[in-house]
Amino acid sequence: MIKKQILAAVIYPIIVFPLAIVWHLILFKDKYMAFGYFEGEPNIVVGLATMVIQGAVLAAIYPMFKVRRTGYPRAFQFAGLLGLFFWTSHVLALVAKQSVPNASTFVLMETFYLGVQFGLFALALGFIFRGETRVNMAV
Repeated sequence: MIKKQILAAVIYPIIVFPLAIVWHLILFKDKYMAFGYFEGEPNIVVGLATMVIQGAVLAAIYPMFKVRRTGYPRAFQFAGLLGLFFWTSHVLALVAKQSVPNASTFVLMETFYLGVQFGLFALALGFIFRGETRVNMAV
């Protein structure tokens, strides 16, 4: 089990970091600058460290996520739930804390981005933890 958790922790930033760089700093950098998403230049090292910590936390709590489903359905349920949490604390919180020009576009873009991020992570979790049948009913 611990090997799977380590693999999940490692795979999260491998998926998310390049996606975040391409999405926020290459494809849509001008939009995000206009949204006020960045003040100055982004700190890439801190961003990567954040993703490493997030991956470790998500990988640590995934085995505790007990539902009736196994495999990919369980992984997507977990990623959907945690993705929703990230969405509220990342997207809605930014809109609540500051005036975001064209806030509806920002919310739409970040919703799509987080959907891709957590969808890819769910695929990875489903693959890493495939074959596990020991799941208790709780949620």
